[in-house]
Amino acid sequence: MSTKVPLRKASALIDKLHILKDGQLDLFISNLLQSKSRHVLGFLNQHGYNLAVENPSVLESFGNIDYLLRDGAGIKLACQWNKLEPGANLNGTDFIPALINQSHASAVDVDYFIFGTESPWLEEGARQLLHGRECHLLHGFHPADEYVEYVQKWGRPEALSIVILAMGMPKQEHLAWRLRESSNGAILVVCGGAIIDFQAQRFERAPSLMRKFNLEWLFRLIREPQRLFARYVLGIPKFFYYLVANK
Repeated sequence: MSTKVPLRKASALIDKLHILKDGQLDLFISNLLQSKSRHVLGFLNQHGYNLAVENPSVLESFGNIDYLLRDGAGIKLACQWNKLEPGANLNGTDFIPALINQSHASAVDVDYFIFGTESPWLEEGARQLLHGRECHLLHGFHPADEYVEYVQKWGRPEALSIVILAMGMPKQEHLAWRLRESSNGAILVVCGGAIIDFQAQRFERAPSLMRKFNLEWLFRLIREPQRLFARYVLGIPKFFYYLVANK
């Protein structure tokens, strides 16, 4: 059983959020693509916050993310509870396609890498996300060193490496920092969760009305009750307990 970290430390993730307002997304993505530096971008939702409270290594990995975006109604409430502006709701399932589309429309030279899930979903999801463009693929069950070595081998120093990690929390957050630190050139590592499975239509997204009212979690729970029971039925009450304790 993992040792819980002090709640006050986990609450620092709320202060770390990179808050974007509606209308700022295109400029934010443009700046990411033009950067010559090494960055990790991730998303903080209720589940991730719980993991960070309960495991020091997860908290450290989230703390190493350069741009941590708010994902979901739970973190919006956490922002309001701590008297912070929550800004726009941003999740990987919507953000990552916008990032890829804008990278295609730009003049930036990009090498694409997608690590995660398994065949045939990996290949189909990558094809849909990248609109058939060339991409380097590895499934999500290799040791961390293999992903690091793969990017070092195939990433061109003169190009921006965009690496989409579709592995789920916290594996992708642990790996993201290592990829950033070992890169030979500009790199943007994005913690994407189930993005490739959604793109491959392995999992169905909630109807737009449910997404509008931040009820996508409920749709997923209804569709996959056994897998997501602990995350939502147990996890949501824990989240509110941690939130109140932090306050």
